[in-house]
Amino acid sequence: MRADDLAEGLPTDPLDSVEAAIGRAAEALTKAQREDGHWVFELEADATIPSEYILLRHYLGEPDDLELEAAIGRYLRRIQGGHGGWPLYQDGAFDISATVKAYYALKMIGDDIDAPHMARARAEILKRGGAGASNVFTRIQLALFGAGKWSVIPEMPVELMLAPKNFPINLYRMSYWARTVIVPLLVLAAKRPVARNPRGVKVDELYAPGRHILKRALPGKWVWETGFGALDIVLKRGRRFWPKKLRQRAIQACVDFVVERLNGEDGLGAIYPAMANSVMMFDALGYAPDHPHRAIARTSVEKLLVRREDGEVYCQPCVSPVWDTALAAHAMLEAGGDVAEASAVRGLDWLKPRQILDVKGDWQETRPDVRPGGWAFQYGNDHYPDLDDTAVVVMAMDRARPALGDRYDEAIDRGVEWNVGLQSHDGGYAAFDADNTHFYLNDIPFADHGALLDPPTADVTARVVSMLAQVGEPLDSPRMVAALDWLKRDQHPEGSWWGRWGVNYIYGTWSVLCALNAAGIDPANQMMRRAARWLIQIQNADGGWGESCDSYDLARKGHEPAPSNASQTAWALLGLMAAGEVDHPAVVRGIAWLERHQAEDGLWGQEHYTGGGFPRVFYLRYHGYPKYFPLWALARYRNLKRGNTRRVAYGM
Repeated sequence: MRADDLAEGLPTDPLDSVEAAIGRAAEALTKAQREDGHWVFELEADATIPSEYILLRHYLGEPDDLELEAAIGRYLRRIQGGHGGWPLYQDGAFDISATVKAYYALKMIGDDIDAPHMARARAEILKRGGAGASNVFTRIQLALFGAGKWSVIPEMPVELMLAPKNFPINLYRMSYWARTVIVPLLVLAAKRPVARNPRGVKVDELYAPGRHILKRALPGKWVWETGFGALDIVLKRGRRFWPKKLRQRAIQACVDFVVERLNGEDGLGAIYPAMANSVMMFDALGYAPDHPHRAIARTSVEKLLVRREDGEVYCQPCVSPVWDTALAAHAMLEAGGDVAEASAVRGLDWLKPRQILDVKGDWQETRPDVRPGGWAFQYGNDHYPDLDDTAVVVMAMDRARPALGDRYDEAIDRGVEWNVGLQSHDGGYAAFDADNTHFYLNDIPFADHGALLDPPTADVTARVVSMLAQVGEPLDSPRMVAALDWLKRDQHPEGSWWGRWGVNYIYGTWSVLCALNAAGIDPANQMMRRAARWLIQIQNADGGWGESCDSYDLARKGHEPAPSNASQTAWALLGLMAAGEVDHPAVVRGIAWLERHQAEDGLWGQEHYTGGGFPRVFYLRYHGYPKYFPLWALARYRNLKRGNTRRVAYGM
C-alpha cells in the first residue's frame, strides 16, 4: 500500500480549512492596500449626503455637469425603499427628511414628478405631514432655496458665537460635529441668502396644509422644552433688534473659527455637512469662487465623491483611512506570516507621521494642560483627533514591538498620554472631548435630532481600558479603577453593553469583553459570564450574528435580530473568545458561518449598515468591516486553538 493511500485514511486537521480561509483573506487584504501602505474603503451613508451634494451645486449656481447628475440620480433611485421613500440604512423604515432631500435632488436633476418613483415618494411624504414635518436641518436646506420658511426653524442667533464659556448654551459645550456644522450655519441663518437655483426648482407640492413639525427624537423634561420653546419665541421676535456692530463681530468670529479649522483639502471637521456649510458661508459673505478659503473648502467636498465602476456616483459623509488602516493592521498581525506582518508594518509606518503632536484642538477647552498626541479618523483633522482611533493605533503599534523594538515607543507614549488626559470626571471616555455631558442641550428646539453631545460611552471607554491594559497599566491605578467602575455601572441587566459607534449591543459587548480580558478580569467574573451568555443566546440559527439599527429605538428594548452578517458575526466571535469561550459550540458554529460565506475573492460581502453615526438619525456602512474583521476572528480562533493558552493576549 502506498503512503498516499495511508494518508487518505487519516483524519484531517479541522483547522486546515480555517487556515486556508485566513490565507485567502490575508492575500486579498494585502492586494487592497495602497502603495504608500494605508488602507481606505468606501464609507457609505444614506441618500442625504449625495442629495445635499446635488443641492449644493445648484445653490452655488455651478455649471451643469449632466453626466455627474445622471450618475448620482442612478444611485438615488437604486436605494429608494420599497415603501416609496428613502431609509437611513438598507431595508430600513421610511425617513421623511432623507426622502424630502432625495426627492428634491432628483427633481433638481430633471426627474418628472409624475414618474412612478417620484409619485410614490411624494405620496408618502404628504401622508406623514409633508416637508414641514422634516427635521431642522432639512427645513434649513429648504429655506435656503426659498422652498421653505425661516419662521418654522428654531432661532440660533449668530451672537451665540460671542457667548462666554460659562454661558449655558455655548458651542464648546456641544460635540465637535455639532460645533463645526453649526458655526457656518449661524452665518447662513443670520444672512438668510437665497440659492441661485438656476433651474428655478422648488417643491411646493411636498407641503401639506397646516403647520407640521417633526416630533422630537429625544423627549426632554417638560420644563426644559417649555423654557427653550419660550426662549425661541423671544429670540424670533427680537431678531431685528440685535445691534449691527455686534452681529458683524459675531459673523467675523464665525469666519475666524472656520478659517482656523479649514483643514486644507480635508475640509472643516473633515465631515461633509460642515464642509458644505463652510462653502455656502463663504459664498453668502461674497467670497469669489477662486478665493483661497472658498476654493479649498469646495475642493474638500469634491474629494468625497465615489465613482463606481457600474456608473453610479455618491458622496461620502467623510473618509476613514486611519480607522481602516489601524484595524486592518490588527487583522494582519493576527493572521501572521511574513507577508501579512510586513503589510501591517507598512500600514503602521503610514500611521506614525499622522499623529497630531503640535495642534491643541477644541478638546483643550476642558483639558488645557494635556499635550496633543492623538490620531484623527480621516487623512487630516488636526483640531479633532479622537480617542477611539488613538487607542486602536496605539494597540496595533504595541503589538508590533517584539519585531520592531522601539520604533513606535514615542508615538505610543504620546498617544497614551493624550487619551488618559481626556478621561471624564465620571470615569468614562468619550470620542472627542471630556465631560461633554450637558444633556439639557439636547432639549433645545434646534437639536431635534438629539445628537448634540459626545458623552462617555461603553465602546470608547472599553477601547481606552484595552489600550491601557495592553501597555501595562496596573489594574488598581485610579484611572483604570474609575473606567472599570464606569463599565460595570453601564452593563445592561441581560449582560450586554450599548454601543455608540457600532451597531449596537453586539459592538458594545465585544468592545467591553475585550477590555475586561485585557485588564485581567477572570472569565468566571459575573460581568463576563452574563455578557458571554447573552452573546450565545442571540446567535442566529445559521450560526452567525446580526443586529438591526432598530436596536437604537428610544424604547430601549435591547437587541433587535437581523440576518447574519460578516462584521457582527466577527465581533461576537472576538467577544466570546475574549471571554474564554473559544471551545464553545457557538464559536465553532460562528467560525463555520464565516468560512461558508467567504467570497471567491477571499473577502466577505455585506450590504448591512453596522456603523453608527448618530443613533436614530444617521448610520454608516463601512465597506472595510467585512474585509478585515472576519479575517481577524478566524486568525484569533486558529491562534487560540493551536496555542498554549486559551487567553487572548491583546486589548482587541
